[in-house]
Amino acid sequence: MALRIAPDKKKHFLVGIPLGVLLQFLSFYLLPYQPASASVLSFIALTAICYGFELFSLITGKGHYEIIDAIAGVLGGLAGMAISWAIYSFG
Repeated sequence: MALRIAPDKKKHFLVGIPLGVLLQFLSFYLLPYQPASASVLSFIALTAICYGFELFSLITGKGHYEIIDAIAGVLGGLAGMAISWAIYSFG
């Protein structure tokens, strides 16, 4: 049996990637000598933004609230953060 991923989950994942890259690089800039703290800060911001978007959809009725969408966004953001770490470490 093949695992099927809904198209909107893919969209949330793909949108999360550049968000994770942006947040990680911003936190590296703000905390240049504390990369671990920068990553924790990025993850907290990423989670708040992804869940906040879903919460906004629930409160306003503009969009469809689904917690799995927020999780997909966070997973994409983690991939983006990993890309940032690779560039930061080897660049």
